[in-house]
Amino acid sequence: MRIKIVGTGRALPAQCVTSRSLDERLGFDQGRLEAATGVVERYVCDTESQVDLACAAARLALADAGSEPNAVDLVIGGCAVPYQPLPSTAPLVMQRLGLADGSAAAFDVNSTCLGFLTAFETAARMIEAGQCQMALVFSSEVASRALPWTDQPEIAALFGDGAAAAVLRKAVPGEGEISANLMRTYPSAYEACGIGAGGTRFDFHRQPEEFSRNALFQMDGKELFRVTSRHFNGFVDELLQRAGWRHEDVGLIVPHQASPFALAHMARQTGFAAEKLVDISARYGNQIAASIPFALDIARKQGRVMPGTKVLFLGTSAGVSFGGMALEA
Repeated sequence: MRIKIVGTGRALPAQCVTSRSLDERLGFDQGRLEAATGVVERYVCDTESQVDLACAAARLALADAGSEPNAVDLVIGGCAVPYQPLPSTAPLVMQRLGLADGSAAAFDVNSTCLGFLTAFETAARMIEAGQCQMALVFSSEVASRALPWTDQPEIAALFGDGAAAAVLRKAVPGEGEISANLMRTYPSAYEACGIGAGGTRFDFHRQPEEFSRNALFQMDGKELFRVTSRHFNGFVDELLQRAGWRHEDVGLIVPHQASPFALAHMARQTGFAAEKLVDISARYGNQIAASIPFALDIARKQGRVMPGTKVLFLGTSAGVSFGGMALEA
């Protein structure tokens, strides 16, 4: 698919929370959470909403693209956790950006931490099919909510809030392309990571205790590590084969920022040089679906994504799924 990223942007809440301040708040020895997670600091919403962050990132992406909001005819939200169950988040972002009623399509997709890649691919296919001309894709996360600080503080301390967006249009010959997309899912590990309440699984009125007990995020890190160690290398090999790329062709890897330790393990496991990875996890934490586009925007602003650069997006998500995209910039 001949698709070009013409603009990106990112947004953060104002409040920065260090791991050492969390140690003090929770009564831990200084340095405990930083040593356990590798995360030095993260940003946490206080007065900002998820939609505020999404719109701020979207406006910056549009400015970077040199486009006005009314040039967009497709808005796709790829958030792991929505603003509310119904309606989806994208129509509200469309409204807040000032797009007129009926001027665009707006909807959400959800593949948890891989939400941005799924939204990106969906937008690209719609552009390729001639259903739209310019797409705005965003991921915005308030990951600091519903965390298990009592039972799993080392898990809770991994996460931070943030948003990022990208503007896409059809590329002309020589401007680059999406060489391959791939997702593979291992539902045997479905229960290893998630939030059980909030949908139809638990009835708030009939099962209040179960609803409350399952309202916090839970993660079995050992099970996720087992699945990743067993299957991720083969997944990356298949993605590269579909793209027609050799291992050494990859110029930059934009991964999901699961944790600093997870990224170091990914580099060792796949054999990619650590300097090829965009690693921002120690300063921003795991921003769930926003982490890939957030890292992408940083890499673009640093000049690491040049015309012709072969960029590999890689990530894992609850479910459990592996996802990736091979993009020639």
